[in-house]
Amino acid sequence: MSGLPAHQPPRNLPAAERRAHAVATVLELASEQNPSEITTAAIAERMRLTQGALFRHFPNKQAIWLAVMEWVSGQLMKRVARAAAQTTGSPLATLEAVFMAHVDFVARHPGIPRMLFGELQHADSTPAKQCVQHMISQYREQISLLLEAGKQAGEVAAEVDVPDAATLFIGTIQGLVMQALLRGSTRRMRSDASGAFAIYRRGIRSGS
Repeated sequence: MSGLPAHQPPRNLPAAERRAHAVATVLELASEQNPSEITTAAIAERMRLTQGALFRHFPNKQAIWLAVMEWVSGQLMKRVARAAAQTTGSPLATLEAVFMAHVDFVARHPGIPRMLFGELQHADSTPAKQCVQHMISQYREQISLLLEAGKQAGEVAAEVDVPDAATLFIGTIQGLVMQALLRGSTRRMRSDASGAFAIYRRGIRSGS
C-alpha cells in the first residue's frame, strides 16, 4: 500500500507489487461492500486484469484473503510498536499512544474491520482466520505487558486484573469500530477515541 490507486495500476508490475496491489484492491472493495460478496472476478476487474492474470499471483481466493490478513497484521503490529517506541513517558501514556495509533489505522482503512469480523465469523479454521487469531493474541500480549509496566510504575491500580484490562482495551476499540460501521463512516473515530480512552484510563488508574 504505497499510495498506489487500486483502480489504476501501471502495466508490468513486479510480482511483489502486483500482490500488494491486489491486497489494496480487496481492502478498497471491502470498504464498499460485504467482504463475503467480493469475488475474484470483481478483484480482477478493479485491478484491470483478467482472472487468469490474478491467479498467476495467487493460487485461489483463500490465498488472497490470507495475504490481506498478513498485511493487516504486519502493519498494525508495526504501527503499535512505533507508537510505543515514540512515547517517552509513562506506561499509561504509551497505552494511549497505542490506542490512538490503532484507531487511526482503522480510520485510514475502513475495509479492515469488515474483513476481520468476517474472518472471525467463519466456522472453519481457515488460514486467514488463524492469522487474525494470532494477531489478536500478539496484540493482547503487548497490551498486557504495558499494563504490567503500569502497575510497576504505580500508574495502574494494583487490584486491576491484567487479562481483563487487556480484553477491555481491545473491546473499547472494537466498540468504536462497531459504532463507525453502524454510522457507515470512520470519520468520527479519532475524535471519539480520545474520550473513550479517557474513560478506560480512569477505570484502571491507581489512586496514588
